[in-house]
Amino acid sequence: MAEERTLKLQDEFLAQLRANNVQVMMFLVNGVRLQGTVTWCDKFTVQLSHGGTSQIVYKRAISAINAEEPVQLPHLSDVI
Repeated sequence: MAEERTLKLQDEFLAQLRANNVQVMMFLVNGVRLQGTVTWCDKFTVQLSHGGTSQIVYKRAISAINAEEPVQLPHLSDVI
């Protein structure tokens, strides 16, 4: 049950980043820092685009995502 709520929260957050074209700084577990916008995601991966290039990042490799602006999660009450 907790995993399902985590996935819903994660999916909602990534969907809002994508829908609003928000610039993010993504930190990976190995210390690498990536910048760009989320252009696509599925259960296991996130596509990040920056400067005409894009890359796929496994979600398990992401330690944090910092958005350039506040992100509203309108359905937050549904997942908590």
